Amino acid sequence: MRLTTAQALVRWMLAQRTELFDGTQAPLFPGVFAIFGHGNVLGLGNALEEVRGQIPVWRGHNEQGMALAAVGIGKATHRRQVGVATSSIGPGALNMVTAAGVAHANRLPLLLLPGDTFCGRAPDPVLQQVEHYGDPTTTVNDAFRAVSRYFDRITKPEQLLGTLPQVARVLTDPADCGPVTLALPQDVQAESYDFPEELFRTVVHRPLRQRPDLRALADVASALRNSSRPLLVLGGGVRYSGAGGRAIRFAEQHGIPVVETTAGRTLVPHDHPLHAGPLGITGSTSGNVLAGDADLVLAVGTRLQDFTTASWTAFSPDVRLVTLNAARFDAVKHGALALVADADEGLRELTDVLGEWQADHTWAARARQERLRWDEHISSLRAPSSGLPTYAQVVGVVNDVSTPSDYVMTASGGMPGELIGGWRATGESTMDVEYGFSCMGYELAGAWGAAIAHTTGAVTTLLGDGSYLMLNSELFSAAFAGHGFVAVVCDNDGYAVIHRLQTGQGGAGFNNLYADCLTPHTEAPRTDFAAHAASLGCAVFPADSLGDLEGAYRKAREVAAAEHRPAVVVIKTHPSSWTEAGAWWEVGVPETSHRPEIAAARESVQEGKAKQVRYLG
Repeated sequence: MRLTTAQALVRWMLAQRTELFDGTQAPLFPGVFAIFGHGNVLGLGNALEEVRGQIPVWRGHNEQGMALAAVGIGKATHRRQVGVATSSIGPGALNMVTAAGVAHANRLPLLLLPGDTFCGRAPDPVLQQVEHYGDPTTTVNDAFRAVSRYFDRITKPEQLLGTLPQVARVLTDPADCGPVTLALPQDVQAESYDFPEELFRTVVHRPLRQRPDLRALADVASALRNSSRPLLVLGGGVRYSGAGGRAIRFAEQHGIPVVETTAGRTLVPHDHPLHAGPLGITGSTSGNVLAGDADLVLAVGTRLQDFTTASWTAFSPDVRLVTLNAARFDAVKHGALALVADADEGLRELTDVLGEWQADHTWAARARQERLRWDEHISSLRAPSSGLPTYAQVVGVVNDVSTPSDYVMTASGGMPGELIGGWRATGESTMDVEYGFSCMGYELAGAWGAAIAHTTGAVTTLLGDGSYLMLNSELFSAAFAGHGFVAVVCDNDGYAVIHRLQTGQGGAGFNNLYADCLTPHTEAPRTDFAAHAASLGCAVFPADSLGDLEGAYRKAREVAAAEHRPAVVVIKTHPSSWTEAGAWWEVGVPETSHRPEIAAARESVQEGKAKQVRYLG
């Protein structure tokens, strides 16, 4: 078939299908987010226009925002579908680098198709081209190499024949999943080649189920049998494997308490008797207490980030660390006893080997006891009080109204600690806390993608004023495209959680809360979030108090669904009230300072570091 590079790429995308966990099929690439410029409008743009009835093309208004929306699709579909974003060369391409970082850190699929400069070089230097004196082959798209699982620059049309199978592999492989960048020089996009029809045959991508090595399986089973206080840690890999139910049955059969990581939140029903709560800095005291007393930790589908391990102070120095992960890279971290396998297959075979073995029932009973204490604490934080509403109270209202088919999101600032630590799961895998890259602005852009993918229930994103101001253009994109979700914007007058870190480690409040920022104005300007959101085509529901919030949120849910556009709830919140899990986090406190408070904080850091454990097998 005589096609241009761009036409062939688009037809290949249309031929890719995916098998969902319920056995049904769907397009692997459900749509393309695009901002066209001179680097992609004629090649890829025309190729997409030719098939406009076969694949949706949504217009973005900021390249970072639309690419983050594409990431949101990958998360909301549990990595079974892949969002695509295309931009022109130069600033448009570079704007998508941050989204690639989000996908890479969180092991999420994303296909980026940035335009590139001319391979022929005849018109160089072209508009938006950055020239490198010693290397004319380098373009701004090389910036994607550091944040891509797979990168290629297509300099001849026939290169697609070798590259596209690798693209599909990375986007669908449980171990290697992450962002793929195909840089597309604008002259090559328009070049033709006789592509074999076989390239465009329908391919159905099914979840890979790697089974564990039998010897490793026996070693892990032996370690579990020799433990008296095992703890099961569930991460995002359990979600992406569709192994939530399997993990719960495993815990029940063997009487093992369960905690969740950030990416694993809402895998376990909140009231399950073995559920000890979330783990780590933004987790729960209950989960952290059990982690500290465990003599064996079986971590499934997690890369054990510092917020999960409390900078490696969460576990006992004598703990036996065992990991079950599809990626060997993650499984062998910290000298763990590694079981490389799909989470569902690994837990199934491990159950078979363990047979009727169970942990001490008194240890299992502690999970419920500790979590009930944590529940009481969260309930006290949610209780109405005088003054500005707290984040915990706002989350409580949203949580109480939510249903099992709803989906809740956040990404940065203080809200992750409130959702991870305080949310009571209403349904399985119904939370997206982007805390691998903690990208301000993902809250709104990612919600657009989630609203596209999540066709039942309400999508609600919670964010602070700082994240809203960081990236809000995709509110208009979602409104224009007809995708409804609810955004609860909590205005606490600045970057309050970083102010908390700054002052909590002995520093003076500086450049975070508006009161500490440089301005010549006696009465500094403030953003009217309600008016701004309305100007972007959103329905808006201000809440003047905690008492108003439930009604505003319920109305927002109704309008977002009925009118197919974002509905924004705006509420003023307290700047310094947070949910604390009692865990330690290593941060870079200066060794020397003019402030005695910082010197004291440095001593506390050294005390914390003395408790860090390096597990080396």
